[in-house]
Amino acid sequence: MSEAGSSGPRSRYKRVLLKISGEGFSHGGERGIAMDAVVHLAEQTVRASRYGAQIAIVLGGGNILRGAQFKAANTAILEATAHYMGMLATVINGLALQDAIESLGADTRLMTAIRMDGVAEPYIRRRARRHLEKGRIVLLAGGTGSPFVTTDTAAAQRALELEAEVLLKATRVDGVYSDDPERNPHAVLYGELSYDDMRGRNLRVMDGEAVAKCQEHNLPIMVFNFKKEGNIERAVLGERVGTLITRAGPARRPSGQ
Repeated sequence: MSEAGSSGPRSRYKRVLLKISGEGFSHGGERGIAMDAVVHLAEQTVRASRYGAQIAIVLGGGNILRGAQFKAANTAILEATAHYMGMLATVINGLALQDAIESLGADTRLMTAIRMDGVAEPYIRRRARRHLEKGRIVLLAGGTGSPFVTTDTAAAQRALELEAEVLLKATRVDGVYSDDPERNPHAVLYGELSYDDMRGRNLRVMDGEAVAKCQEHNLPIMVFNFKKEGNIERAVLGERVGTLITRAGPARRPSGQ
């Protein structure tokens, strides 16, 4: 894999944690895996890695199964069991993305919080750090390995463990809005927010526990639209795409508030 030249752009960050939800592996409104969507993710990720950043990726699995759907359906499956099923879905996504990235000539390691030695390495913090230091793109599946914990919270946890400098939350919208932009055309896009604004206004783009972890350790969060070509690269370079969430803010407030 070729590296960006010394005279070319370089990543602002030494190490980043990229959170990709299950919706990144399928087309809008669909379930399952769409390989053209996976390849699009892989191409952006590989290009971003060539700017010198060490990249770890926490994977969601909602395109295949969400544990919450069983609770809503009041089925015979226990909620904890449903969450474990959702963790397995993230491993399926990880296997797809691993092959897509390696087909482009980059090195990867798929690591899981639940041991399944036949398909992936167990997640061990020091081993994951070593893979990153060697320039491998590390895919982290299985959430935290425990039920009742979202993959957003898993992303914050792994970002802190691996000493990432920023948590990049990839979504299908341009950042954090005052309301759901897919339902409210007048929703305001924030350029910057503080952690307190995120939690106080109950802006649901990210799990509250994940935001609290980042706030406690002053880890910046960038929420951006990965569907736009090149946005993962721009985020890794440190360009202002989407919404930046930090301790300071300031927030751009909607009129009338």
